[in-house]
Parts: sequence; structure tokens; C-alpha cells
Amino acid sequence: MGPFGLPELLIIFLIIMVLFGAPRLPQLGKGLGEGISNFKRGLKSGDEDSLPEGSEDKKES
Repeated sequence: MGPFGLPELLIIFLIIMVLFGAPRLPQLGKGLGEGISNFKRGLKSGDEDSLPEGSEDKKES
């Protein structure tokens, strides 16, 4: 499963619950999801904005 197993993930989840409290967890999850979505959208728009190869040579002439 990688560097973290089930016991480690449970401990991390419990620490997060103690720090933020159960009522704020849905807000944190929503914010994290929106952040990841915006990051992916930014990566896609960055790919579309990049110039194809050879177009820089035409601009310099």
C-alpha cells in the first residue's frame, strides 16, 4: 500500500479529528477537494497554453 499502512492512516485520522474537531472535517474535505480540482484545471490550461514546437522560430524571423 506504500509507505503508510492501515494503522498509520488511522492514527493520522485520529490526530486530525483531535486538532480540528469532527464538525469541521466536512469543510476541510471540501476545501481540499476544491484545491485539488483547481490544481488539475490549472495543469490542463497550462498544457493548452503551451506553444507547439517550431512556433518560436517563426516569431523570431
